[in-house]
Amino acid sequence: MPAAKQPAKTKADPGETVVSYKGFDADFKCRGFQYEVGKTYEHDGDVAACESGFHACEHPLHVLRYYQASKSRFARVTQSGKLARHGEDTKIASARITIDAELKLPEIVAAAVKWVFDRAKWSEGPVAAGKNEGVTASGYSGAATASGNYGAATASGDSGAATASGYSGAATASGNSGAATASGDSGAATASGYYGRVKGSAGCALFLTERASNMKIVAVWAGIAGQDGIKANTWYSLKNGKPVEVK
Repeated sequence: MPAAKQPAKTKADPGETVVSYKGFDADFKCRGFQYEVGKTYEHDGDVAACESGFHACEHPLHVLRYYQASKSRFARVTQSGKLARHGEDTKIASARITIDAELKLPEIVAAAVKWVFDRAKWSEGPVAAGKNEGVTASGYSGAATASGNYGAATASGDSGAATASGYSGAATASGNSGAATASGDSGAATASGYYGRVKGSAGCALFLTERASNMKIVAVWAGIAGQDGIKANTWYSLKNGKPVEVK
């Protein structure tokens, strides 16, 4: 993981083990160092975020800040030994790293949604505004909104709408004709129902599932708003395996 420009804020913990996500170039290298799935690597010397050691991010979407989705490869990794955390996002430097499994972009997006939901403090009602809070709307045409950082909004009913507007929030619409919106920085929007649609602000991850009339999954797609021809703040649905603009 390339070093960021922001100043580092470190905190060492020699006993901690962290599951995180790492980016590589097309040859599975990071800053010229060759990695392989299934292998463990050791770093000799100081460990400092943005300076030295093996780098990866706890939040799956944060890895996309350092590696472009369309040109990179990604993996789930385990970091251990001496650790040093970054003050601006979830990037961690470590003395030891194990490359557990290579992941495709849809798996990165799915991991990001799970990461947020696992940390959400669920509350009742249609709106959750606090940090790490989540809200669920399960009825027909239900609406769920999470506006706090790392918030999670889920709409599981038909024609439901889920919106996550906070930093690294996750919005999921799983019902038929459901709509998911991620408008906060580094958010993720997922629509997995029949004729689902998503939109997001620039930099947000989008995930779509295409289903046949019998609800069988026929295609999936993942992308980033504002990249590779995908417009920011524009609704997309999946048709014949490709994202298409919809109203």
